[in-house]
Amino acid sequence: MKDSFAHFRNAIVALNDADADKPQKMFNRQTTLRGSFLMITGHFGEHLGQSIAYARMNGIVPPWTEEAQPQQKPAEKPKP
Repeated sequence: MKDSFAHFRNAIVALNDADADKPQKMFNRQTTLRGSFLMITGHFGEHLGQSIAYARMNGIVPPWTEEAQPQQKPAEKPKP
């Protein structure tokens, strides 16, 4: 996965403005290379959110929230 993120980052860094606006099709829709990169970035976010939700459902705390979690007050249980 790290290699995939590195490859995507390198592709964005190497992109110049002239190439970014070249038309292309992605998922049978007309867009630009810039538009494709934006769609891919959003898609990464969706998968990250799903991974976090799945981990938390299984009692796993994501490393970037581990320190903040003990500082949070536990949610109050609703009274019957």
